[in-house]
Parts: sequence; structure tokens; C-alpha cells
Amino acid sequence: MEEVCKAIVIAAGGATTVVLTPALLASLGFTAGGIAAGSIAAKLMAYFAIFNGGGVAAGGLIAMLQSWGAAGLSWLGMSSMFGVGGAASWLISSLCNITVTT
Repeated sequence: MEEVCKAIVIAAGGATTVVLTPALLASLGFTAGGIAAGSIAAKLMAYFAIFNGGGVAAGGLIAMLQSWGAAGLSWLGMSSMFGVGGAASWLISSLCNITVTT
């Protein structure tokens, strides 16, 4: 039963991460129309531009997040997000080992 619990927690964590990542990116301001003015994404872009001497690096973190926000995740991106969510859920799955006694 413990292994079934772990499998369910890991699969649910991976699937939830894949589903919520686009919503999280949009809420941060990484939208299909570009970075939303006044959003956290706009502030991050400004900070990264200052640190990079006036521009945002192509292929950098902001560019990658904007690409995901505009076009969505590729199969590789979804697989990566599923892996990250699954790994985090595997750590949490230790809760399946807890036995409650009354």
C-alpha cells in the first residue's frame, strides 16, 4: 500500500506541475503578447537588463520564461517540468510512511 501511495503522490505532483506552470507564468506576466507592463516579469526584465549592462541576454532565464509564456512548453519542457514536480513529490512521498496510532 505504501508503494501505491508513493506512486500516486509522484504522478499527481508531476501532472500538477505541468498543468500549473503555464498559469504561473501568465500570472507573473509572461504572456502570449509579451511581458505585461507593471508585472513581476517586467521588474525581473528590468533587473536583468541592469545587471547585463542594458540588455536581456538571448537564451537567458527571462528569454526562456517569455518563450514558454508566449508559445507554451515543448514536449521536452513538459517532460522536464513533470520530472521536477515528480522529484519534489517523491521527497514529499515520505508522508506515505507515517503510521498514525490512536
